[in-house]
Amino acid sequence: MSTVLKPALAPVFLALAALSASGLGGCSGSGVGLDDNGDPISGQTGTTPLSSDFDSIQANVFTPICSVCHIGASAPEGLILDAQHSYSLLVNVPSTEVPSILRVDPGNPDDSYLIMKLEGHAAVGSQMPLDETPLPASTIAFIAQWITDGAQPGASSQATAAFAVASVAPEDGDAVPEPPTKIVVSFTRDLDASSVLAQTVSLERASGPSGAPVFTPVPISIRIPAGDPRALLLTPLMPLSSGDYQVVLSGQAGIELGALDGSRLTQPLPDAQANRIIDRFSVVPP
Repeated sequence: MSTVLKPALAPVFLALAALSASGLGGCSGSGVGLDDNGDPISGQTGTTPLSSDFDSIQANVFTPICSVCHIGASAPEGLILDAQHSYSLLVNVPSTEVPSILRVDPGNPDDSYLIMKLEGHAAVGSQMPLDETPLPASTIAFIAQWITDGAQPGASSQATAAFAVASVAPEDGDAVPEPPTKIVVSFTRDLDASSVLAQTVSLERASGPSGAPVFTPVPISIRIPAGDPRALLLTPLMPLSSGDYQVVLSGQAGIELGALDGSRLTQPLPDAQANRIIDRFSVVPP
């Protein structure tokens, strides 16, 4: 496995109704979660009014509007926009339609693909939400201000927790119709970049007899998002073919993943297994 660590890297909604795993192109909008003027329905989720912080945007836009389409194994392009996954799949993650542009570029709303798609001036595809009334400028302004302020995670995502895997996309057990171009592993604490070695995390593909498959490494690059130090972005260096895959974290002393506070990701592990399989998914074309 080849490992590439970069300081900048690498989670819009059905209000984009078609944001792809990067790229913002996918299912057609249904208008769910919007009033007659195209505004998010205030109080729909029983949380806070729309404002320029991530928790509010998640509660009022991503969850009620976007995750109608962008959820689970059927999420367009693997872009899951529920509260568990959206931040890690948006902030500092390259778009797939235009990989040179980040979906959300902290501090730079005009250079963020999300804003381009909402305002309707992206170089590829249609304005979002697809086939629906565009979001009003006031709603887009809240999202742009959040990005201007550094696209910070919400308070709910920063609660103290034991150092562990928080989520993986594609999720464990998913059968995805298209090969994922990115695999995102999120953790509950900020990662220590110095602990991310070539042996720390790997992507493997099953080969051989189905009853006793042999897993072989798939070359990947690994990057820690500058705006999300709790995530690892795994990028296959070749298109993934149909088949079964697994993501493995090392549990061997000295090469296990660590957090900035000194915690090590070693427990719980089976007594007879030094490595931990944290995700199994299949690529199954329709």
